[in-house]
Amino acid sequence: MLSSDKTPSGKNPKGNVSIESFRGRLRLRFRFNGQRYSMSLGIPDTQVNWRVAERRARQIEDDMRLQLAHGGNYFDPSLDKYKPESVLSVSEPDIQPEMQPKLAELWQQYVEARKTGKSPSTIRMYGWVANHLDRCPHKYLGDHQAVFDWVTTHVPADSAKRVMMHLGSCCRWAKRSDLIGSNPFDGMAADVKVKKSGTEEDEINPFTREERDRIIAAFKANRYYSYYAPLMEFLFFTGCRPSEAIALQWKHIGSKVITFKQAVVYDGRRLVLKEGLKTQKMRRFPVNAQLTELLNSLKPTSADAEAFVFPSRETKFIDWHNFTNRAWAKVMASLPDIEYRNPYQTRHTFCSLCREANIPSIQIAKWVGNSAQMIDRVYAKPTDHIQVPEL
Repeated sequence: MLSSDKTPSGKNPKGNVSIESFRGRLRLRFRFNGQRYSMSLGIPDTQVNWRVAERRARQIEDDMRLQLAHGGNYFDPSLDKYKPESVLSVSEPDIQPEMQPKLAELWQQYVEARKTGKSPSTIRMYGWVANHLDRCPHKYLGDHQAVFDWVTTHVPADSAKRVMMHLGSCCRWAKRSDLIGSNPFDGMAADVKVKKSGTEEDEINPFTREERDRIIAAFKANRYYSYYAPLMEFLFFTGCRPSEAIALQWKHIGSKVITFKQAVVYDGRRLVLKEGLKTQKMRRFPVNAQLTELLNSLKPTSADAEAFVFPSRETKFIDWHNFTNRAWAKVMASLPDIEYRNPYQTRHTFCSLCREANIPSIQIAKWVGNSAQMIDRVYAKPTDHIQVPEL
């Protein structure tokens, strides 16, 4: 049956020959005996030529039907039999079975088309996906299910989901660009199940003031990890996110105000500096006497404005994941009577102690970069260490 349409899957029904206009010229596309064919008729897209294309398409469909019913050689796989005479005179006919493109090549074309004006982190992400495609043993678009199976078994779930999302975007672009007929990765990302982590609200379990002070003291006393004691004090005293503290440079530290305006994040391959914060472009935090003393003890006599306030021992970014698993875990293990909690609780501890001090929610929200509604919803909850008063 002659057709210019496709099934919902994006494929032509078996035995159907579709007519398409490609770059102003007509071509026929169809599948037969497991092989896909694309045949350029070499004639312009006009009403008269559509009738020519329809006759050729009908001839191909008849030959396929006869061969399937009776065997023999009715269908000409070279397609010479179906070419208009004007095209047959060309020494190299523009006819070939359609080859499956390589995913890595499609991805490179997609990147070249989109990379102009993109941020450095986006460019790094393009390379991150390319690295996964290089590692994957399944190289062709037609191997899409095998690619999905490999990615979801060799890449962590959250990263696997992002890889499949990017491949879906790449193939949508390739389809619009007439590089492929359909997008086999469309919707596949939804099939990657990522275990939902608890929200900040669910995971809130702040330390008491006494516990906070003991943790800071334990860092200061630790032979191996005392280097991180100032960072821990800063996190407990400001409630900022660890990624914001690690990204602080001396140029952001004033005598009255600290300006948070960047964060250190993991881009899939390494730690990078990113402009802006999680929920806002920038945030200012007032410097009190407690912070003044801490920062003055840290600042070198001739501090470089571009230097980081809390660098690693190797003057690089502190790897927070590594810090949590080593320094934090070891120091907390030295305090067995304090329940182990993740170090993000430094932020929650600051907010909770502010609430206990009757600081208005709107002010706490401004300091830590949350909404007043979230402060009320999350930190207004009763805590176990507050005793019932005798009324």
